[in-house]
Amino acid sequence: QVQLVESGGGLVQPGGSLRLSCDASGLTPDNWAIGWFRQAPGRQRVAVACISGRDGNTYYQDRVKGRFAISRDFARTTVYLQMSNLKAEDSAVYFCAADSPLVRGYYCPVHKNAWGRGTQVTVSS
Repeated sequence: QVQLVESGGGLVQPGGSLRLSCDASGLTPDNWAIGWFRQAPGRQRVAVACISGRDGNTYYQDRVKGRFAISRDFARTTVYLQMSNLKAEDSAVYFCAADSPLVRGYYCPVHKNAWGRGTQVTVSS
C-alpha cells in the first residue's frame, strides 16, 4: 500500500522560496509517477508538477514553469518541489499523489491511487 507524507509548507513573502517534500513508501521500484497538486479555496485541485520514477521525465503546469522544480531522491524515495519567486497566486494547499505502477506514457499519476494529507503554502507580505 502506497503512503505519502508531505512536509515543508509555510508562510513566505512574495519572491521567496520554499521546498516541499513528499516522502513515499510502498512504491513499486522504478515504476511510479508522483505529482504535486494544489488547491486554493473555491478552486479545483490541479497538477503543478509531476515526475516519472521510470525515466525521470517531468511535467510542469505553464504557470509554474521556470519557477518550480521537481526532483527525486532515489535513496529515500522522496520527491521534492522547489518553489522559487513565489507569488500570492501560489497560495494553496499542496498535495502529492502517486500511481504505482504508473500508467505507461504518462508522467503524472492518472489514477491517483494514493494521496497525502497536504501542506499549506501561504505567500503573503
